[in-house]
Amino acid sequence: MPEPLGYLVTMAGAAACATAALVAPVPRRSSPLRLSFLLSMVVAEVPVLGIVWVAGWTALAAAEGDLRTRSGAVGLGLAGVAVVGLVVVAGIGARAPAAVERALVAGLGPGVRTTARPSWVRWVAPLPVRPRAVERLRGVRYGDARRQRLDVYRPRVPSGASVPAGVAAASVPARPVLVHLHGGAFRGGGRSREARALLHRLAAAGWLCVSADYRLAPRASFPDPLVDVKRVLAWVRAHAAELGADPGRVALAGSSAGGHLAALAAFTAGDAALQPGFADADTSVAAVVSLYGYPGPVSGGGRSWSPTADVVPGAPPFLVVHGARDTLVVAADQRRFVARLRAVSLAPVVHLELPGAQHGFDLLRSYRFEAVVDGVEAFLAHVVGGPGGRGWSRVTPAANTQARRQPRG
Repeated sequence: MPEPLGYLVTMAGAAACATAALVAPVPRRSSPLRLSFLLSMVVAEVPVLGIVWVAGWTALAAAEGDLRTRSGAVGLGLAGVAVVGLVVVAGIGARAPAAVERALVAGLGPGVRTTARPSWVRWVAPLPVRPRAVERLRGVRYGDARRQRLDVYRPRVPSGASVPAGVAAASVPARPVLVHLHGGAFRGGGRSREARALLHRLAAAGWLCVSADYRLAPRASFPDPLVDVKRVLAWVRAHAAELGADPGRVALAGSSAGGHLAALAAFTAGDAALQPGFADADTSVAAVVSLYGYPGPVSGGGRSWSPTADVVPGAPPFLVVHGARDTLVVAADQRRFVARLRAVSLAPVVHLELPGAQHGFDLLRSYRFEAVVDGVEAFLAHVVGGPGGRGWSRVTPAANTQARRQPRG
């Protein structure tokens, strides 16, 4: 009987992925790419599907008699290692809701808690499918460059209702806005990749959500991406009446490199040097949500741009979410940023470190990320206010804006 090398290799891969998710050493420094990230990013979020995958391959191997061979026996042992590891990964992931609750209470007080719990269905159905209640307006221009495009997510207009031309919305109460910026190490990525489950959830709840591209290296260099973020904020406010948006309640979120840009945009609101041609536009934000954001330096324009170094007292409320096992942007770097932010900022800072989470945990609607979405929704309702004025804000956007309108050198 021929040796079942396909089964052996597949189980070796599964065992390697499970092992990487559990015991791969977390580096001391951040880096744009590592093997441990590639091996563990998927199984860290969907370990139950990994178990199903291993079980399916093992059942097929058993049906074909492959387990009676030497390679089959070794593969079966590796399958056992993979399953045990994935069960442990799932157990760690199941701790996410409790971690979210603790972080909200520590950062905002005992009165702030999530109103929902993640569904166990997310262990086996993690694709971020847009619900029918949400419509997406794709590829809207906010500038002349090819990358200056954005998508708008909003509650779907009821059938038969009239919709004005362009991106004009039906007559609705002014909605709070969340603008999301993708990751990609400032060299790649796109607006249709990360945090889709978050955008879908908030849009279905009555928010107006915007997901924006920005110019990338090597064609663009810093501070071009930051200028683009400010153009998006100016665009949102310029079109607030058409969109049914509340220009006084605009929050900013970002994943990885997008988290870096979101923080810098909040710290430099109203900086005329970063708003060429729209210096008078209001680019303040009411809150920032950083999802595994990079807090370190980026060079460009004759200076270094670092969220950690550029914190200002007038920063808006922050929710910083990071994976404890992130091997691209290490959690220690994020802790230093949070410590600096808490020491300087006058606004609330919530720091959520997710047990077992790797970089890119918002790519899927996993059980863990659904718990994070619950936390983001509760945080924004507290500091910005929800649709229809639900919730309240301790720190007003106007107060934050006036504290940091000076240009930064």
